[in-house]
Amino acid sequence: MPCSPLDSETGMPIRRSRPYGTFGLVACAALGVTLAACSGGGPTPTAADVAHVARSGLVQGGTLRWAVDAAPTTFNVFQTDATEGSTLVTEAVLPTLFTLDEHAVATPDADYLTGVQQTSQQPQTVVYHLNPKALWSDGRPLSAADFSAQWKALSGRDSAYWTARTDGYDSIADVRQGSTALDVQVTFSKPYASWKRLFSPLYPAAAMGDAGAFNDGSRTRLAADSGPFTLKTLNGGTVTVVRNPHWWGTPAKLDAIAFTPVAPAARTAALRAGQLDIADLSTAVEDGGSAARSQAGSVPGVTLHRASAPGYLQLTFNGGSGPLADPDLRRAVAQAVDRVRIADAVLKPLGLPAVPLGNHLVMADQNGYQDDSSALAASADNATRHLDAAGWRLGKALPASTGTAGVGGAGAAGAAADAARASGSAVGGASGSPAPGAGSATTVRTKDGRPLGLTLLTRAGSSLDAQVADLLTAQLDRVGVPLRTRAVPGDSYFADHVSTGDFDLALFSWPASRYPVADERPLFAKPQVGPDGSLINGQNLADTGTDEVDRLLADASTALNPKDAARLISEADTRIWQEAPSLPLFQQPELVAVRDDVGNAGAFGFATPRFQDLGFTHA
Repeated sequence: MPCSPLDSETGMPIRRSRPYGTFGLVACAALGVTLAACSGGGPTPTAADVAHVARSGLVQGGTLRWAVDAAPTTFNVFQTDATEGSTLVTEAVLPTLFTLDEHAVATPDADYLTGVQQTSQQPQTVVYHLNPKALWSDGRPLSAADFSAQWKALSGRDSAYWTARTDGYDSIADVRQGSTALDVQVTFSKPYASWKRLFSPLYPAAAMGDAGAFNDGSRTRLAADSGPFTLKTLNGGTVTVVRNPHWWGTPAKLDAIAFTPVAPAARTAALRAGQLDIADLSTAVEDGGSAARSQAGSVPGVTLHRASAPGYLQLTFNGGSGPLADPDLRRAVAQAVDRVRIADAVLKPLGLPAVPLGNHLVMADQNGYQDDSSALAASADNATRHLDAAGWRLGKALPASTGTAGVGGAGAAGAAADAARASGSAVGGASGSPAPGAGSATTVRTKDGRPLGLTLLTRAGSSLDAQVADLLTAQLDRVGVPLRTRAVPGDSYFADHVSTGDFDLALFSWPASRYPVADERPLFAKPQVGPDGSLINGQNLADTGTDEVDRLLADASTALNPKDAARLISEADTRIWQEAPSLPLFQQPELVAVRDDVGNAGAFGFATPRFQDLGFTHA
């Protein structure tokens, strides 16, 4: 998606922003950091949890060691192989024209802009007023030439540029110098509501001016940078940025930041050994709680900061093929999912609020959030009523030996038979007790003599997936719908299964957009008929959609009045709940371990880190 497009080789979402907490949930004790050490004190996570320290309380100097998954393969964040490390480095060394607070509210960065104005709506025209002190590391001032080169590279008009996405640059008609050399005028060919996301990060014209420079010129270096830090070395996988001596803004407190590759599962040990200062632990223990909990204990001098991550766990329904292509059946199954119970079982042990996410497009801690989930009218009673109305009546499950194919794709009959053998043993919660009111697992629903059974795709080795799968199995069993879990390797999960439609239901995490709607449109776009008659679903993994949702999202993406945009977003989300292509389960927590002598670091959530204010409280 433009938010996170699917990689052409792996089929996995490409992370375009700091993926704090996007792919995992971790109990504090399971990470070798005691729960008591988690900051905040109460069970409610905040939008951001940062150890704020006044600059006067920080010493000058020192190197901060910040864990990343792997060494960046490029410093061009607009390419498909850009990583978490790519994003962090560029945030420290390149211009970000608008910074975000913890609620994703954008504000012009005064280090680069003295002002910005939308001077016209027909056509939409934006004028950026550049800070006259803002210079590239080669001594050249920021100018319209940099904006123009980036627009042309990312517009999608020249296939020679290997870009992952167009991000609204395809909505621009012209970029030119304004009334002075410090003014940049951007004119749009069509309205683009999320225009504040553009040109961040901003690259020098030399990095974007031709396809060769764009594709390969930023692999190991930058043509020039312009931030509180400047890129120094890429050595042994570690990327080091150092204080920029020519920086015109508030000078950085640190001498350097070393972005150090450390596998998520090894970060607790690295913290204990004194080898890291900041480590995101959100994804560290997806391979099973028991192994992680064996590391339980405290890491002296380390606090685990907690906030809501810009990402969420969701359940996708295959609306393009199989039984859930029937919208009535799909909605009934969705109504049977008790999202409150799932959030309770997963989040309460972490000391976090058991609140399900009620919006497909906006996160709960994000500006403009509204819970629209009532549009689904979820309950076991409603699910039962709608299943009956759709002709799926309770009856005896057929044994696997009958060879009946059943309804639900590969393994559907097996799912029904498994339910019959289970005899009510499905786990109904984290405690392992059956779901209250669970019906006999010896009965399943049939229609025209065919048993209904569904397959849930999960990632092998994920304790989170396994826990949620148990809960879903119990909840669907309660209304007579057997569910079989099919765990597949993570490296083939998207490419071989989700992207090809080889599932009935699929459980996976998704990163949230800093600028809603423009990013999410491809996720819910109605599949189109291709020249050969086949359906093209693009990035819509549910493979279903409606013209009304398309229209509402299109209108929201072009609504230049924020109130109009918010109304349209809510209307679109309400229709998505009614269509039930997916269920957002809960916003995931972001868990970041930070040494106690580090100031102004932690779980940033949506907020843009202020790198010049990072530092140590003592030498």
